[in-house]
Amino acid sequence: MSNSFKVVVNGQQTLTVDASEGTLLDALESQQVEVHYHCRNGFCGACRTKLKSGSVSYINEPLAFVRPGDILPCCCVPTSDLEIDH
Repeated sequence: MSNSFKVVVNGQQTLTVDASEGTLLDALESQQVEVHYHCRNGFCGACRTKLKSGSVSYINEPLAFVRPGDILPCCCVPTSDLEIDH
């Protein structure tokens, strides 16, 4: 089973993300997608991103409140192809 998923960012940029290589935030940064954040463990919520489609799994349970339809890229990995807005 592959750990690689397509991620569409803001309806324009399509990236390939390998979930075994770190968090979604790590993957976005490695492909020069600017994401505002202050932590890397789900505490502050500054990287909150709108999940339009797809699913993620949290490496660490977020400590910040996560509204339905939002994700915290700092502590999750994709489990399917994603479409996100940030």
